[in-house]
Amino acid sequence: MDQSIRELNERIQKESVFVREMRNELRRVVVGQDQVVERILVGLLGDGHILLEGVPGLAKTLMVKSVAACIQAKFQRIQFTPDLLPADLIGTLVLNPQTMAFTVRKGPIFANLVLADEINRSPAKTQSALLEAMQERQVTIGEETFRLDDPFLVLATQNPIEQEGTYPLPEAQVDRFMLKVQVTYPDRAEERRIVDLMTAAGSTPQVRAVVTPRDIIAARHTAASIYIDEKLVEYVLSIVGATRRPGEFHLSDLAPLIRYGASPRASIHLVSAAKCLAFLNGRGYVTPDDIKSLACDVLRHRIILSYEAEAQEMTTDRIIRRILDTIEVP
Repeated sequence: MDQSIRELNERIQKESVFVREMRNELRRVVVGQDQVVERILVGLLGDGHILLEGVPGLAKTLMVKSVAACIQAKFQRIQFTPDLLPADLIGTLVLNPQTMAFTVRKGPIFANLVLADEINRSPAKTQSALLEAMQERQVTIGEETFRLDDPFLVLATQNPIEQEGTYPLPEAQVDRFMLKVQVTYPDRAEERRIVDLMTAAGSTPQVRAVVTPRDIIAARHTAASIYIDEKLVEYVLSIVGATRRPGEFHLSDLAPLIRYGASPRASIHLVSAAKCLAFLNGRGYVTPDDIKSLACDVLRHRIILSYEAEAQEMTTDRIIRRILDTIEVP
C-alpha cells in the first residue's frame, strides 16, 4: 500500500503542475478569493457543478472567465431573468424558409464553463431545462439529443440579500450542485490591491492558457484513484448520517432544527471533493482535514432547516460545525 501511494504521489506531482501554473495566472487578475478559486478547481476535477453565493461586485464573473481562459475552454455567461425561456438556454429548432426544413440552433449551454448568473431569477421551467444538462450532460432539442462537451461545468450565482423577483431553486436542482460556496468580501489589504490593479493606467492583465481540456480529463482519472482510508469513508458517512439522525451521534438537540438531512449524493460528493483537494495539494491520499474543510461547502445546501431553527436564527453552517466538533476524527 505504501509503495502504491508513493507511486501515486509521484504521478500527481507530475500531473498537477498545471494547478500551480493556473493559480499563478489567476492571481494576476483575481486578488484574494483563493479558496473560491480552489473550490472551482475542485469542481473541475470532480466533474461537479458549483453554486456561488455572494453580493454583486465580488469578481465571480471574472473568476469564471479567467479559469476558462486558463484551460482554453469555451465560456458562456447566461443572465437569468424572469422572461428567460428554455429555448434561450439550450437552443431551438429554426425553420429554413428555402428548404422548409427545421435546423437546430444550439444555445449558450453548449460550452465548457457556463456561468448561470442569478440563477434564481428564472421560473421552474427554465431551471428544469438546465437540470437535464447538469445531471445528464446532454440536452434535448425537438426529437434530437446532443451530448455536451467535456469538461462541462455550471457555475451558478445567486444574491443572498435580494429576494424580490426571485424563484426558490427546487431541492432536486440544488442537490445537483457539488458545492455551494460563499463568496465573501476581501480584507482591507486585498481591496487596496484590487483598487490599485483596476485603476492603474494601461490594459488590465490577461491570463494565458496553461492547460487543455484533455489535461483536465486526465487529471480527473488520477484524482479519482487517490487513496482514502476506510475509516475516513466511515467518517464521511457519520457526518452525513448526523444530518438525518442526529440522536444517534449524541446530537439530540439538533433533531428539532433539521427538517431534512443530506442525501446520499452528499456522501459521494464529499469523498470525491476530498480526493480532488488532495490532488490540488499534491497528495495521493485523503486526510481528515480535507474532509472537514469541504464539509460546509458540500452540505450547507443539502440540509433543510425547520421553522424552529429559523426562529432561533440557526444556520446550516453552525449545525455542520457542531457536527464536525462532536463526531470523533479517526
